[in-house]
Amino acid sequence: MTTCTVRAPAPTLPGVLGDEGLRLFFPLAAAHAALWPFLWAVVQGFQLPFAGALPAGLWHANEMIFGAYGAALIGFVTTAIPEWSDTRRLRGRPLFVLAGLWAVGRVAGLLGHDGLAVAGAAADLLWLFALPLYVAAVSWRKRTTRLASMAGWLTALAAAGAAARLGFVLGDADLARGALHVAGLIFLGLLGLVLARITVPVTNLVLDPGEETSPYRPHPGRRNLAPGLVALTVAGTLAGWSPAVTAYLTIAAGAAFLDRVAEAFIGREAFRAEILALAGSSLLAGAGLLLVGAARLGAPFAETPALHVALMGGLGLGVLAVFAIAGLFHTGRPLPVPGAARLAFALLVLAVPARALPDFGVVPDPPGPPHALASVLWAAAFLVWLRAYWPFLSRPRRPDGAGC
Repeated sequence: MTTCTVRAPAPTLPGVLGDEGLRLFFPLAAAHAALWPFLWAVVQGFQLPFAGALPAGLWHANEMIFGAYGAALIGFVTTAIPEWSDTRRLRGRPLFVLAGLWAVGRVAGLLGHDGLAVAGAAADLLWLFALPLYVAAVSWRKRTTRLASMAGWLTALAAAGAAARLGFVLGDADLARGALHVAGLIFLGLLGLVLARITVPVTNLVLDPGEETSPYRPHPGRRNLAPGLVALTVAGTLAGWSPAVTAYLTIAAGAAFLDRVAEAFIGREAFRAEILALAGSSLLAGAGLLLVGAARLGAPFAETPALHVALMGGLGLGVLAVFAIAGLFHTGRPLPVPGAARLAFALLVLAVPARALPDFGVVPDPPGPPHALASVLWAAAFLVWLRAYWPFLSRPRRPDGAGC
């Protein structure tokens, strides 16, 4: 007598995307990261359709920090916190509510309409404050303090987002600019925290795919050095310390990120794409912070290209590395990352000098609209990842057992 497995009805696309945070928010983040800078720089010529009191550049900074990186953060938090705490993950409606709130803020940013600033601010603040409350609730249920640092950074980010949005609503460019600068630093602190969490298991998996040993054990004093020094830099900035003092604090934070790069030298496996991407994220974040500090101490260039090295390069490559690695693990696929992910890493790394070097005065501006080449390379990086990983993320895992 022949027996067979009776399969449940295939889940719908919303059912698959709502199964966990990264399936929904990583594609949203990649699409926004690819399209927004290209539309702003190449199509619209650094203008927005309804930009009013505030410079369009502030909307650009807000959309990259709270738009592209914001969606990546929602996906990461709602996926990683359940794993770290061994709790049930958010699924379905809560994820789609967060996505809806995030999308309202992006409509305001796309148009640059001062009248929509209040609605966009309200929507962004709801999801920004929802994240630390979610982490705090999980910590309370599990009676653990292991998530306290993540909750603290998320609360600081929400406060910076509130200050930035207040600046947009009031038309106060200085307030918005200062708050966005602090928000960028906080995101770098979160980057240092996340890299400390994920680099160890990924490196051990590369060194021992059978997971029988843990040959990679970084120095414990280095794990939180970078985020700790970034926190000190943020504190000094908020306290109004002199530019020289905050410059040296920024340089120290950059050096801590560079110190993490040394831990990537694990033998020939150091040339694996996933290891290079994680180390490259620390390298670019550290180099960018060093350059920011140098600019404040009188170096002959502005802080803007230096911030792009840190935020566009370090944070951007870190986000893309998490997309590529977690996108495999959470769809039942092993390392190494596919060739498309390697290409995406390379395109993003090339976009950084294309954006920063002309502003440093190292190379002349390429032909065409300003920063067009950097925008195209940046967009291509995220679109290449999205095209390769969308089939993984938009479909359920293959069920065990043969069908009828």
